[in-house]
Amino acid sequence: MKRNHTRFRLAAVALLGGFLIFIAVGWSALPVRDWTQSLVGTVRGLGFLGVGIYALAYIVLVVLLAPAGVMSIAAGLIYGAWAFPLVVVSATIGAALAFLLARYLARDTVGGLLETRPVLRVVDKAIEEEGWKIVVLLRLNPLIPFNLQNYFFGATKIGFRPYLAATFFGIMPGAAAYIYLGALGEVAASGGGTLKTALLGLGLAATVILVVIIARKARAKLRSLGVDES
Repeated sequence: MKRNHTRFRLAAVALLGGFLIFIAVGWSALPVRDWTQSLVGTVRGLGFLGVGIYALAYIVLVVLLAPAGVMSIAAGLIYGAWAFPLVVVSATIGAALAFLLARYLARDTVGGLLETRPVLRVVDKAIEEEGWKIVVLLRLNPLIPFNLQNYFFGATKIGFRPYLAATFFGIMPGAAAYIYLGALGEVAASGGGTLKTALLGLGLAATVILVVIIARKARAKLRSLGVDES
């Protein structure tokens, strides 16, 4: 059993390594390279205005239930490591607005969804008992997609401030992984050098592994609280 588990881990690491190499080669070789450099230069040239436009777009997309991961990758592409606070703050504001919309304008609609989805009823009961801890665990291991979570939490009894704090800290590991991916693309596309690209690739691999480990622990904790993915 242990041998099979070790083989599985080695295979997973090999697949991750191959995926990162593929990304690095793709960023360097595909025609998207010129477009990427043009986009990065244009947005950076806008200064604080560009930051504001990006933050507003991110917030709106979160409220509209659009996938936010692409925006996080784009932030890493444009701003590098400085994108981390920008993404976390923008995502938290978007999550807060969606929460308030669900609580005060669409509570009946979201509440009706709770009645038809057994897994949501279980999570709702767990939140009633454990509060912000469940929010953090779900952010670390999204049993429910991030954007849907925001509206779902608005229909529960959790307070706004505990929800906001749990969201702010809970989304950090995932945001770091997306931003690292974008930063890797920017370095490769701008011809930052093999060594720098390789170091960023290793950093991304370490971040992804850490996120996976955290997600597994969060999943185990959720299961112990009666929240099962099945």
